[in-house]
Amino acid sequence: MTRVASLYLPQLAIERLRRLERTVRPPETGGIALAPRLATPIDDNPGACSVPRGGGWRPGARWARDGSLGNRPSQAEIDALPAHQRPTMREMGRRSESADHPFRAMPAEDAGRGAASALPLNWATFWGKPMVLIERAGQRDVVTAACPVALDLGLRSGMAAAHARALVSDLDVRDAQPQADRAWLERLAFHAIGHWTPTACISGADGLWLDLTGTTHLFGGEARFCRRLLRFLERLGFTASIAIAGTPGAAHALARYRGEAVTLLPHGGESQAIADLPLAALRLTPDALMAAARFGIDRIADLYPMPRGPLAKRLGLDAVRRLDQARGMVAEPIIPLIPFDLPCVERRLLEPIGTAEAIVQVIGDLVDDLVALLQERGVGLRTAHLTCKIVDATEQPIAIGTARATRDARHLKRMLAMRVEKIDPGLGIEAMTLAAPRVEPLEAQTLEASLGSGDRPSDISTLLDQLAGRIEPDAPFRLSAHESDVPERAVRRTEALLKPLGWPAWKRPVRMLPRPERLSHVVALLPDHPPRRFTWRRQDYRMVAGDGPERIHGEWWKNAREMWAVRDYFRVEAQGGERFWIFRRGDGVDAPTGDLSWYMHGLFG
Repeated sequence: MTRVASLYLPQLAIERLRRLERTVRPPETGGIALAPRLATPIDDNPGACSVPRGGGWRPGARWARDGSLGNRPSQAEIDALPAHQRPTMREMGRRSESADHPFRAMPAEDAGRGAASALPLNWATFWGKPMVLIERAGQRDVVTAACPVALDLGLRSGMAAAHARALVSDLDVRDAQPQADRAWLERLAFHAIGHWTPTACISGADGLWLDLTGTTHLFGGEARFCRRLLRFLERLGFTASIAIAGTPGAAHALARYRGEAVTLLPHGGESQAIADLPLAALRLTPDALMAAARFGIDRIADLYPMPRGPLAKRLGLDAVRRLDQARGMVAEPIIPLIPFDLPCVERRLLEPIGTAEAIVQVIGDLVDDLVALLQERGVGLRTAHLTCKIVDATEQPIAIGTARATRDARHLKRMLAMRVEKIDPGLGIEAMTLAAPRVEPLEAQTLEASLGSGDRPSDISTLLDQLAGRIEPDAPFRLSAHESDVPERAVRRTEALLKPLGWPAWKRPVRMLPRPERLSHVVALLPDHPPRRFTWRRQDYRMVAGDGPERIHGEWWKNAREMWAVRDYFRVEAQGGERFWIFRRGDGVDAPTGDLSWYMHGLFG
């Protein structure tokens, strides 16, 4: 079931400029100047401490110190005193008194504003002046957008700028920036692609289409998604409305002409929902709207009983198509924005091919075309996908990767030729496509003159790519040290061209097992002696020498089970000359440190 959302931003151009204005200059509070922030003077001499150090009465117990309880003034006498002279409850002998909570949240914009902090800050007071945007159309300036204040004064889009100035004397007139508005919509669409839905596109100059099919359950349903989206735009300073329907045309009409912030239309109710909307909701051309007005057609419902032939003759074929798209009778595809323009080249063949020589020849032509495209963009290839389309509508894909960004056509042809044997041409290949889904910037580099010294290191990226093509899927890699005391976590697998980090000074075996393997039939003297014999992989070993222990504690900050974990490692040598690196769980004294089981972790030599 298709679900499409139409996001409508009625004041996009105006609110975008206001948002930029707020970030450029501080707001003006309607002619009321904010008081400058006054620095509070620091009292370097607070005076003597009111609490004596040698004991005695505290100031809060003055009523008890001065006399008996009978000397305490009556409540009537206290009420007769001024408010600033009345004793506090603590002075009256009580243990507590009412006071404001010391950690109560302060209101926004109050900290450090002095006397002006109590002024209510409302952004509407900053933009009370009516504002319109104009654009040059032929020989005159035309209003393209108007703020709500200007709309209330009778200004509309499409009105001549001179007419607008005549109607409103105090009018803020600015130039429209349609390219900047569209750029902001593209940024919002790319944000939607990365966070809400994989399919989004721009609908007109003031909205987006979002294909929410199968995605709203990730946000708690359609209603919750709409509320989250409107709150997100409200934080950015934009007014919006959203409608979700089964067709893009119905969602577009409901978002703009329904008059509600959120509209959720069940699937199949598009015809009834848009029936009472004006004809402009169908996105018809101005000529079609003028023709409809001449025939007395005001609502979309007026078009339902009309025959298609006379309707197409009076309003045009576009009106019939828009009506059918809104009602779901004709599909209206959404062309999504693509965040990354994938470098891709294609060759369609006159006759199907199936020999290795012909395939290699076409691959060479594709690589030459792709290298030219990459050079224009200033990038290098890291991953390439070759797709061979067979006559029976099946595809044969192969992929290659490079250790470093490259545009070397000869190198790429050699790597792809190594994978030709994996292609099954079947009845014949009729088309081949080569794409680069992963690219990196690749600019020209300055080569220093070595003058015969020969100190410049050679580039081994080509060699690594050749090895990777021969030993696939196991690609060449390097091991690098990692900050960890646990041996299996102290080594990380990195790319072959990255420089490994420094290795620790501790002696470690050349070969480490992926996981420690448990030993059986272990005979050892606890707690600090290596084992005399053990069984590993169904083979018995007797030790002739040993060294250790090397104690390693668990990383309790990563796993709570390693709070008291202890390993005692030993380097031992068997009678046959084998050297092993084994460990015992636990220190041999405290039970929480381990169960005293033995494990094989590595081999020397």
